[in-house]
Amino acid sequence: MSERSTTDRLTPRKREIVTEARALLEEHGAAALTMRALADRLGIKAPSLYKHFPDKAALELELIILSLEEIGAALEAAAESLPALMKAYREYALAHPHLYRLNTERSLPREALPEGIEERSSAPLLRVCGGDVDTARAAWAFAHGMVILQLNGRFPGTADLSAAWETGADAFEG
Repeated sequence: MSERSTTDRLTPRKREIVTEARALLEEHGAAALTMRALADRLGIKAPSLYKHFPDKAALELELIILSLEEIGAALEAAAESLPALMKAYREYALAHPHLYRLNTERSLPREALPEGIEERSSAPLLRVCGGDVDTARAAWAFAHGMVILQLNGRFPGTADLSAAWETGADAFEG
């Protein structure tokens, strides 16, 4: 499969539906993302959505693909160093918490993803980790853990999270 983006792969109507689904998700969270709510937002009846997506899982898959593309682009733009890359990762997750959670809080449907998308998304991290897969995975686990703890309000208000991120990034570079 080519490296076409979600925007290029989908018909204009599917793109419109994914755009509205994302807006609904970003505004109100995953619980609010129902086919009925999405149809209402689009001004159509829910069964009409099934002409474009067989089920909610197929729609969520497109949102996950979109998130992987965007994260990959954000990381690519910041791939000068691990601290810069981790900063970009954090900024993306905090700017899109519901999309980030949809993408990361359950099993990744690898068999349904476009070929190579996961590798393209993670390539900048692997590069800044000198090609060491284990270091890249450990750095990603650190970054994800920090982000999800921050999103879930698990750090005290007095915590200096920037210092914690810098310490973590430095530990992987040292």
